[in-house]
Amino acid sequence: MENPAINVKPAQQNTHYALRTTPPKLAVLISGSGSNLQAIIDAVQTGLLQARIAVVVSNRKAAFGLERAEQAGIPTRYHPLKPYRDAGKERADYDADLAALLAEFTPDWVVLAGWMHIFSDAFLQHYPQRIVNLHPALPGQFPGAHAIDDALAAFQQGEVDHTGVMVHLVPDERVDEGPVLATRVVPIRPGDTHDTLAARIHAVEHDLLVTTLAQLVANQQSQDKQLQKNTELHR
Repeated sequence: MENPAINVKPAQQNTHYALRTTPPKLAVLISGSGSNLQAIIDAVQTGLLQARIAVVVSNRKAAFGLERAEQAGIPTRYHPLKPYRDAGKERADYDADLAALLAEFTPDWVVLAGWMHIFSDAFLQHYPQRIVNLHPALPGQFPGAHAIDDALAAFQQGEVDHTGVMVHLVPDERVDEGPVLATRVVPIRPGDTHDTLAARIHAVEHDLLVTTLAQLVANQQSQDKQLQKNTELHR
């Protein structure tokens, strides 16, 4: 199952993006090693992805992805949840403050590249149709943080012979659900372990995420050029 055609409808445009003459800005949110972040960094540096990473945010101070970003000269921020819990604050408070943090960088897209928190509307309302999530499973299969292990267990029970990767938009608080932008199947092989299956899935993730982001950006830029052309015709 694969969906290489990615369409961003004109109604999904955000107002500050329209008629932009500089590369669109990405805010990348991570919780771990940042291998998908590195794929994005590499794609930007080689010109495969015509965008700029404005900031990388992690909810974990030890996340190696922060070091990857710093090595690439990208601003980083650490935004932990624990102080909010210790102070008895709501999750919405954390999300609202994260949205305010990102507002400083005016991102056009928010990319969840291994981000391990579920957002409330206190964050989601600021980026409608502009939050992109990567998940190591196909639509409707194996949601949550243990998707690879769940797929492997299902294979061992004879229930499936493959898993996959999807990139989708995040419109609401559902876990690993939303309008699907792209998918790719990853076969499960006899004798696979978590590590061997994860390695193949991660390789697909790196490629599919970058390809999808590049198409999103290209589609949006094309729409903006058409909008600009129409505006000039009606002057």
